Amino acid sequence: MSEQDWSLLTRPRQVMPDWVWAALVERGLVERCRARPPYQQNDYLSWITRAVREETKQRRLAQMLDELERGDAYMGMAYQPRDRQ
Repeated sequence: MSEQDWSLLTRPRQVMPDWVWAALVERGLVERCRARPPYQQNDYLSWITRAVREETKQRRLAQMLDELERGDAYMGMAYQPRDRQ
């Protein structure tokens, strides 16, 4: 896989928490996550970690994992990867 260009982000780059990484590994979704554009990866992390309540963080994490698994959504919106167009 080629290195992604994160320089085009308009928001601060988010650091992936260990517990998010562990969930990606556990579900076998690391490569699917890395295949998403940098802005999507960053937005998911920001959205998940901004939650105040643990229940909200877990619900958002579950949504991200489900969307990555299906491959057809990004934060509740329809998504079609460029290589499948």
